[in-house]
Amino acid sequence: MKHTIITTIILCAAVFAANAQDIDTTGIYGERKDSLEAAVFVSRQQGNYLSKGKDLRTEVISAAGLCKMACCNLAESFENSASVTVGYSDAVTGARQIRLLGLSGVYTQMLDETRPVMRGLASPFGLSYVPGQWLESIQIAKGSSSVINGVECMTGQINMEHRKPTDEKPLFINAAVMSDTKMDFNIASSLQMGYKWSTVILGHVSGNIVSHDMDKDGFMDEPRQLQFNLSNRWLYMADNGVQVRFGVRAIQDSRLGGQVLEENGKHVYYDYNDYIWNPLEKPAELANPWGSDILNRSLNGYLKVGVPLNEDNSQNIALIADYNYQDMNSFFGKTKYVAGQHSAFANLLYQNVINDSHRFTVGLNGTFDRYNEVFNRIIWFEGIPDISGSDQPVFTDLANAGVFGEYTYHYGETLSVIAGVRADWFNHVSDGKSKFRVSPRLTVKYMPIEEIVIRANGGRGLRYSTPLVDNIGVFSTGKHFVGAYRDHILEDAWTFGGNLTYYLPFGASSNTYLSVDYFRTQFAQQMVVDYEQSPTMINFYALNGNRSYTDNIQLDFSVDPVERFNITATFRYTNAKIELAGKGLVEKPMTSRFKGVLNLQYATNLNKWIFDFTASLNGSCRVYDFMKDINEDGTMTSEPKEGVARMYRNGRTPVYPMLYAQVTRRFKGWDVYIGAENLTNFRQKNAIINAANPRAATFDASCIWGPLMGIKAHVGFRFTLWKKS
Repeated sequence: MKHTIITTIILCAAVFAANAQDIDTTGIYGERKDSLEAAVFVSRQQGNYLSKGKDLRTEVISAAGLCKMACCNLAESFENSASVTVGYSDAVTGARQIRLLGLSGVYTQMLDETRPVMRGLASPFGLSYVPGQWLESIQIAKGSSSVINGVECMTGQINMEHRKPTDEKPLFINAAVMSDTKMDFNIASSLQMGYKWSTVILGHVSGNIVSHDMDKDGFMDEPRQLQFNLSNRWLYMADNGVQVRFGVRAIQDSRLGGQVLEENGKHVYYDYNDYIWNPLEKPAELANPWGSDILNRSLNGYLKVGVPLNEDNSQNIALIADYNYQDMNSFFGKTKYVAGQHSAFANLLYQNVINDSHRFTVGLNGTFDRYNEVFNRIIWFEGIPDISGSDQPVFTDLANAGVFGEYTYHYGETLSVIAGVRADWFNHVSDGKSKFRVSPRLTVKYMPIEEIVIRANGGRGLRYSTPLVDNIGVFSTGKHFVGAYRDHILEDAWTFGGNLTYYLPFGASSNTYLSVDYFRTQFAQQMVVDYEQSPTMINFYALNGNRSYTDNIQLDFSVDPVERFNITATFRYTNAKIELAGKGLVEKPMTSRFKGVLNLQYATNLNKWIFDFTASLNGSCRVYDFMKDINEDGTMTSEPKEGVARMYRNGRTPVYPMLYAQVTRRFKGWDVYIGAENLTNFRQKNAIINAANPRAATFDASCIWGPLMGIKAHVGFRFTLWKKS
């Protein structure tokens, strides 16, 4: 694996360097461009901030913010944000999941420059497939957003802006290596071919060489992984104002996780073909590790066409089309989940800017997903074989098509109103209700004075559930699946809330602010994944009239007390409740109650040195009922064990801190950085329940609430060549 990674890096660098001609050097990390023939101008871009001009409450993570840590991928780009919480789906696969407004990331609409992405099979690992250094910025919008991009937004939208074809950077290289031997390499080249055509080529390779087991439970803390990622984006600008954007991307990602056993002095890893799932058939002397083996492959292509209908472009039409194929071959013990997904999205819209105060957009769009799934789960359950599913493929078509209209009113800088409505048809509604749904959305922004911004927002979101993929951690258990785990119910949620931001008249910049926001998400229908019916069973069922809601309150404060020194503090409180079968209304398990983040950044004169420090305090969450039986030594007993304390004495996880630090030294054309994550070295104890016996029904690697790795150091560099002016 090591030779493969190094060879790929060398080849990529050679190819891109061959295209980098007639260029000059400069630095990166903020907005900086200098020439050998001109005076140097240096400015510093704020890393994380609330956008004052956006109608929705929007947090922006800029290019500078993406450089505050190693930022190997999108999942690692939110450590400075309390709005988004990132954790592991389980302790085996390395899948990362986000939470926005206290709810799983599947309820957040992920956008790639307004195109919906990371849907279905792409959602468990999609955050790992967006290198942070491919991005210019990330916008996190809370609440129900525009109806233009589809109906799946429930808690908010996260939009990613990639490096542009028009960037005057023929070559950018970023490379980093972690103390756990994970390596990350990114390369980008923006090339302009005349004034009409331009392109950007983006390459990425990452992987780890050595597996680690810091908690000595016999399981790798992170899977052995190797990822290749290549993207090519194009822009054509015609003389008459027509713009055409298109691109392709290909991904291959393999990851092997689970136990590492010894046999004849050698490490033995999981192999699906050799795995003996029946404990009665396993010879005592034979190493037989349990694990997971996952291969993801993806191919994406998109087209965006904008056509002005008059000279000032006040009237225009646009077409957005996207196709994605996702292939997941995954094995867990003797469980097989092999699936493919063809996804298509099309959006046709017309916009008319009547004047500075009035504009409207109308159009139609839709999504289509065809799933081809082979699911065959074989476990040893309560002393007998338990087999569910089969090796026969199951085909499922999920589609929706809708018409929409959106009207925007501006009264100068004082008032903005965006009113939108969608009417969607869904092909797969199994509850006997109408297949048509109407989704209204409303956003209001009011600035009574320049220093105060008030926002209010509300609307409806709808999405098809994909229970097994949405909750991929369930595969890393020995539990019996019951209920509607193969169903695709139409989930239905309403989100409403508001935001007040006050820009304060002190500090070294004009961007000192105090902000408070509140949002509530309430489900009318939801797929419930219930771990609390039995310690050896997972029950999947529809909410069907029961209650499920989340209240989210957040405070943000940012100030530059002196030049080049920024302090940002954020605190978020979440109250999440759900009505479970047989239990009534309870606090939603495994959902952190609060999170606080403090970020300090200081830059010396001319930004030659940049110091970043982030501290977070992560609140407790209610654990599943069966987790109350876990002892400090990792055993599970229904009665307290003599001389051994319970791990979750009050049924809650502990409050824990996390610290991150990074120092960057900037040279002409180069940035060199060194840093560390999780400086407190806090790790979740006994993260895998009954790790010594993965064939048992009580085996569970999905109950993750904290970090799995201790202190991780990293070192890296960024190199940029600029085109000559």
